[in-house]
Amino acid sequence: MEWICRMQSLQTGITVLFFLCCFYQLLYIIVPLWKKPKAHKPEKPHRYGVLIAARNEEQVIGCLLDSIREQDYPDDLVDVFVVADNCTDATARVARERGAVVYERYNETMVGKGYALDYLLRRMEEDGMIYDGYLVFDADNLLQKDYITQINRAFSDGYEIVTSYRNSKNYGDSWISSGCGLWFLRETAGLNEPRHLLGTSCAVSGTGFLFSRKVLEENRGWPFHLLTEDVEFSVAEILKGRRIGFCGAAEYFDEQPVDLGQSVRQRLRWSKGYLQVMARYGGALLRGCFRKGGFACFDMLMSILPAIVLGCTGILTAGASLLAALITGEGVLLVIRSLVWGAVWGVLLLFLLGAVTLVSQWDRVPATPWQKLRSLLTFPLYTATCLPVSVAAVFCRVEWRPIRHTVAISRAALPVRGKKWAGKAS
Repeated sequence: MEWICRMQSLQTGITVLFFLCCFYQLLYIIVPLWKKPKAHKPEKPHRYGVLIAARNEEQVIGCLLDSIREQDYPDDLVDVFVVADNCTDATARVARERGAVVYERYNETMVGKGYALDYLLRRMEEDGMIYDGYLVFDADNLLQKDYITQINRAFSDGYEIVTSYRNSKNYGDSWISSGCGLWFLRETAGLNEPRHLLGTSCAVSGTGFLFSRKVLEENRGWPFHLLTEDVEFSVAEILKGRRIGFCGAAEYFDEQPVDLGQSVRQRLRWSKGYLQVMARYGGALLRGCFRKGGFACFDMLMSILPAIVLGCTGILTAGASLLAALITGEGVLLVIRSLVWGAVWGVLLLFLLGAVTLVSQWDRVPATPWQKLRSLLTFPLYTATCLPVSVAAVFCRVEWRPIRHTVAISRAALPVRGKKWAGKAS
């Protein structure tokens, strides 16, 4: 029975360490209750180049381009550029018909959004297309009518990088899409908003962000090619001492996976990408924690490390304990009871995080009350499926693969801030 005590002590240690690493994020919950955003500085007009990397997105890219054309920001200050990356469909034609400047790229060796963005920016540079700022979107996104106007206000405040409010255009389609949507809402409202209010750095999340000409010149293009190029970009800029801003009034919507298989493939890439980022930048982030303004480095380290490393260690330890107990016939019930209680506490914590996020963002979630409630009840299950995916990412070879998008809706189908959502427009 001595080995059982040792294994339980190890599991307890992992749990305590995980809690200590993430406890400060629970405190983020109360930040918006007592700290309000500062007033914007005087607004300045800026010229923007919109960057869209698309691979076989003919079904949805037209809706995004329409939502850009319908912006209330001056048309003559916005140009749209699309890189049709290894496309075999009509993506390029649809984008040109909607007025975008399209570059077609064919490269089956250097595959991924990072490579496509770098190619697009270099082609724009060759053609003399220079802008004050660059907005990055995925082809499945949709923008609120005032998106560029709102993010321009944050840019005018002096931020060189600004991320925005990520919502879902198919939140209620399944428990998978709502789980993913709620996860991103927590990232937006539960992490980036409190970070911004506290004056530390936010993090870019895939799409819906702005970076300045200065950032582009410093990086000499887009040299971020890991599987999670957004996390790599955020970490690299934070290590330079740059603070990434957040604009909650700039809202966009993207499409979430509906089935478990597609979601697992997507999260497997994310998990592998986190490991790649840790391998390349982990040491620098750790050293950065001890310099002036090091909280942003600590925050990024804790956002990447515990979920992957401690989660994998916890699962492997728990599995080894149960297997050993079954083989020896000793302490089986004790091990099972320990695992059950660990699972119960994990579910309660996830339920709490989901509930706080959903309640605080209730009016902005484009779903019926029942769909919102269902998403809360299934959120712990959705999140639990991330754990085996994280373990698999350690051992599996993962390559970038495109996610198929099919939800083609117009901007008119989106909820309007301040008004009750009545369902998708026909």
